Amino acid sequence: MECRLGCGACCIAPSISSAIPGMPDGKPAGVRCVQLDDANLCLLFGSPLRPAVCSGFRAMDDVCGSSNGQALALLSEWERLTLD
Repeated sequence: MECRLGCGACCIAPSISSAIPGMPDGKPAGVRCVQLDDANLCLLFGSPLRPAVCSGFRAMDDVCGSSNGQALALLSEWERLTLD
């Protein structure tokens, strides 16, 4: 599966514990990454400054669903389940 251009769910729903430029302490779950632009595109895409966890994310049907809204809901649920 290819990422849906402008989805951005993976840059909002999950927490990221590693430092991100502009977010030195990482990113809490449900908080929009500061590197996500108004079109929901990563400003660090392809950059060596992009965290490894972000570069390693792969879009899959069971994680991203069939729409941007479904991706946000599914990734939020996966995040919630990892905290329980």
